[in-house]
Amino acid sequence: MKIDRRRFLLAAGAATLATSLPARADALDDIRSKGSLRVAVYNNFAPYSNQGKGIDVELAEALGKHLGLATQVVGYNADEDMDDDLRNMVWKGHYLGAQPSDVMMHVPVDSYLQGKNDKVKIFGPYHLETIAVARIQRIGPIRGSAATALEVFTREKIGVEGRSLADAFLLGVLNGRLRENVMHFTSVAGAIDKMKAGEIAAVMGPRSEIEVALGKDPRFVIEAVQMPELKINNWPLGMAVKAEENTLAETLAGALRELQRNGTVAAIFARHGVTYLQPTL
Repeated sequence: MKIDRRRFLLAAGAATLATSLPARADALDDIRSKGSLRVAVYNNFAPYSNQGKGIDVELAEALGKHLGLATQVVGYNADEDMDDDLRNMVWKGHYLGAQPSDVMMHVPVDSYLQGKNDKVKIFGPYHLETIAVARIQRIGPIRGSAATALEVFTREKIGVEGRSLADAFLLGVLNGRLRENVMHFTSVAGAIDKMKAGEIAAVMGPRSEIEVALGKDPRFVIEAVQMPELKINNWPLGMAVKAEENTLAETLAGALRELQRNGTVAAIFARHGVTYLQPTL
C-alpha cells in the first residue's frame, strides 16, 4: 500500500507539537485545589434528588467525602432529552447561564447514548433501574407475552408518567388496543396516588419511583415486567464527565467501587426504601 508521505509528515509534526506543549491541567487537580466537587442532579426527581435530598445527592456526598472533598450538589431542570441534559450539566452549560458541573449523576450507561455524545464520558454504573408494575390484588400476575400479560388492560386502567418508556410501550403494544385505558400523569407518584384512591388498577414505571411512592401498602403488589415485546426493561445508572477528563472519571469510578464494596451504596438505597441492584457491567 502506498503511503501518502505528505499526510504522514503532517501527522507526525502534529504529534511532535502536541508532545512539546505543556500538559493541560486535569480537572481533578483543579477540583482538589478548590477542595470542592460540583455535582449535577435533576430537580424534582424523588427519590433520587429533590430539594437537596435523595439517593443521588447522598451518593454524590459520599463520593466527595471518600475523595476528601466537599460536595456542592447543583440541581438542574430536565431538558427535552438526555443529549440536552448532558450539554447543560456536563460540557457546555445552559444558555440561560447555568454553568456545567464536574460530574453528572443519573446517566444511563448505554453505548448508543455514549456514541451520540462524544463530548462526554459516561461511566460508573451504580444501580440497575428496572421497569415494574404496581397493581391491585385482584389483577393477576403480569407474566408471559404482552397478549397474555396486558390483556386485562383492555378493560382496566393503567397509569404511566407521560413521555416515558412505559408510556411509549403501552401506547404502541398490541396494535394500540390499550390506548383508551392508558392514563397519563406528570409523575409516577401522581399515578400511584390515583391507584391508591381506586381510580386506576395499576401503574407501570421505574421500580425505584414506584417503591417509594407506594411504600409498604399491603393492598398492592409490585412485580418486574418481563415480556419479549418490551425490548428495554432495565438500564444501569451511572455518571458523566467531560470526554477528556479520564483521570477524574477513573478516580470517581474507583471511589464508587469502594463504596459498593463496603456497603455504603446499598445502605443509601435502603434508607430511601428502594431495592438496590448492583450492575454487573
